Amino acid sequence: MDKGYYEFLVKGKPNTIAKVLKVVLFILAVITLIGALLLGNMVVMVLGVAFGVGTYFSSLFTDVEYEYLYLEKELSIDKVFNKERRKHAETLSLDKAQVFAPEKSSKLDNYGKVNGKVTDYSCAEENNGLKKFVMYYEGNRKILFSLDEEMIKILKSKCPRIFSEY
Repeated sequence: MDKGYYEFLVKGKPNTIAKVLKVVLFILAVITLIGALLLGNMVVMVLGVAFGVGTYFSSLFTDVEYEYLYLEKELSIDKVFNKERRKHAETLSLDKAQVFAPEKSSKLDNYGKVNGKVTDYSCAEENNGLKKFVMYYEGNRKILFSLDEEMIKILKSKCPRIFSEY
């Protein structure tokens, strides 16, 4: 029987800026807190605590995963931060998609001149059987995905008009 429902997680690209910010804020927090203890200065202590709080909030966004959920011609994407918090990114109706093809496919040649918003829900590199796909959506959006074989098979059977493997 054909699946009308499928979901899986893909690890997102590492957020290098957030990781660097986290390390810098942590070092500043340690230095200012040690300085506050040695000097006995309350203002420096408050500054050290502020750096510590900044370290905590910057660490919330360093590890991102994307959960793809296919259900009845809709693709829902959620962001999962640090394997704890979930935020719904968007729901895409596949009826509004123009083409869904691999990143280097010749099917995308006609859409190369589309100047619009680019949204990246893919992983850093193709690994563990994941392949990068591009969807042109509503004429002015380019959306990047990393799909596994099962999702490719489902999309190919449910949306043959827009989906291409080549």
